[in-house]
Amino acid sequence: MFIYDQYDQQLVDERVAQFRDQTRRYLAGELSDDEFLALRLMNGLYIQRHAPMLRIAVPYGLLSSDQVRMLGHIARTYDKDYGHFTTRQNIQFNWIPLEQIPDVLADLASVQMHAIQTSGNCIRNTTTDPLAGVSADELEDPRPYCEIIRQWSTLHPEFAYLPRKFKIAVSGASKDRAVTLVHDIGLRLVKNEAGEIGFKVSVGGGLGRTPMVAQTIRPFLEKRHLLSYLEAILRVYNLRGRRDNKYKARIKILVSSMGADNFAALVEQEWAKIRDKLVLEQAEIDRIKAFFAAPQYDPDAAQDAAYQQRQSDTPAFARWLEHNTTAHKVDGYRVVHVSLKSPKIAPGDITAEQMDTLAELADQYSFGLLRSTYDQNLVLADVKQGDLFALWQALDQADLATPSIGTINDMICCPGLDFCSLANASSIDIAGEIQQRFEQLDYLYDLGEIDLKMSGCMNGCGHHSIGHIGILGVDKKGEEWYQFTLGGFSEDEAQLGQRLGKAIAKDKVADTVEQIARVYLDNRIEGERFVDTFYRIGMEPFKGRVYEANN
Repeated sequence: MFIYDQYDQQLVDERVAQFRDQTRRYLAGELSDDEFLALRLMNGLYIQRHAPMLRIAVPYGLLSSDQVRMLGHIARTYDKDYGHFTTRQNIQFNWIPLEQIPDVLADLASVQMHAIQTSGNCIRNTTTDPLAGVSADELEDPRPYCEIIRQWSTLHPEFAYLPRKFKIAVSGASKDRAVTLVHDIGLRLVKNEAGEIGFKVSVGGGLGRTPMVAQTIRPFLEKRHLLSYLEAILRVYNLRGRRDNKYKARIKILVSSMGADNFAALVEQEWAKIRDKLVLEQAEIDRIKAFFAAPQYDPDAAQDAAYQQRQSDTPAFARWLEHNTTAHKVDGYRVVHVSLKSPKIAPGDITAEQMDTLAELADQYSFGLLRSTYDQNLVLADVKQGDLFALWQALDQADLATPSIGTINDMICCPGLDFCSLANASSIDIAGEIQQRFEQLDYLYDLGEIDLKMSGCMNGCGHHSIGHIGILGVDKKGEEWYQFTLGGFSEDEAQLGQRLGKAIAKDKVADTVEQIARVYLDNRIEGERFVDTFYRIGMEPFKGRVYEANN
């Protein structure tokens, strides 16, 4: 992983000292709420329903064991003993007193972490495929380019006060596990007819109250032009994006209103002015790539087949192995998905004790590294097959081995009304009810891959718009109701879900999910996923079953 140099460390340390003084002045009454607002947002600090919420950056989802230990320390020392991983691969703490935030930032700086640009109208955390570097379907590891973008965008003066927040995702695999098409800029590593690797550039994706899928404005961009082309896009947005209405300020509105071709033409004009002044040299790409060199894999790892006997002897291990591990590009290794979807806690939550445990397990079994994922889980990416049984036992003991990855119970869920001041409805308790409905593993596995996503308001932090089943909490005269969408998906050619019909009462949400699942079971053909059945039979069978049952 990338290691700070003296300049990186100095920048972060100085930011901590700066914010410590700003916080002191605010608490002393020397800064007004409005004056402090911009300053705290620059450092990832929101005021939520009950207490300040601090969002910590996890660039492209990569964490060292020491960083995870520090997160556990923060949860235990300053918060209520837990944190929450988000769809942007970051982690949030919800209960840290304002006066202690500078101390938290100082602790983070000691392990090369910060909260800079995790909020505000700036370029946010660049995200990527959680299987980057270890997946066989990968054209090239996207993480070096994420790091290059991070260095270019952090504290970039021209893009610190954009019309609205701005998100970039990069993918290097044939399957888009970074959901690039619902980002402001999505970058896919592709190969042109000459065999050269470059970027396919899509712009104007995003979710929230006006969900849109990004449109391709350049099918192939040479690597050396990556930063200049990104800068040209941002310049056009900065100049043309709306600032009079925050709900219409995202780049997706600009691209939609003027059309992708017209937007691309403006980008080309701007790019022509700077393309030869901001060139990403191959030497710099190689320098950054060196930080992401493959670890020293054991050449004899594939010879250890004892775990196969363990599968026969221990059905619970066999279930976990099938559902919570995936193939690794190196023979003898597996990718382990650490589930943060135990029914005992809210989706994405993790305790301080669990963080400490995972740090130890990462050191023991995965070269001291963990990854956070888009779907609010964690990954140990480099586990020898001979270590899988011992690792499973440790994860199971820590309640981190729920064998439900990729199922309806592996849902994405925002904190909702429990924490967020913007939310209209709760989501955590609804998630618990749904998990109880599908707790029988045979039933859960029979349903197969169902991507359920839930948001507590139109801001769509739970990405409900692209769920196979999407659930959106709404307020109706002070009561919590829920709108359903079906047929969304995020991989490859992303698709927004279609609205099922009128909103469903809170006490009927879990029933409704089960009715939708049963329509699928009644109509699927062999080997067909839920989303494929939906597009084959259409909305009406689902709508008929749901509203007949709820009348």
